[in-house]
Amino acid sequence: MAGAFDVIMRILNTLLGVVMILMGCVWMMQGLNVGPAAILQGFMVSDIHWTYYGAMLAIVGAAEIVWSNRRRAR
Repeated sequence: MAGAFDVIMRILNTLLGVVMILMGCVWMMQGLNVGPAAILQGFMVSDIHWTYYGAMLAIVGAAEIVWSNRRRAR
């Protein structure tokens, strides 16, 4: 039972990390004012702070993926 739980949690953590990376990329694109017109709307456009926030979120998402897949079962 614990093995199945571990596999499910690894999958969920990996998906969470992928979502964080994608969201960070969207924030960076909005901050740099590049990309499709669908994301270039709102208060985040052309604000360089959101580029930094997006980069940090993408790094945290990548770390989440690495951390969740390097853990060892006890």
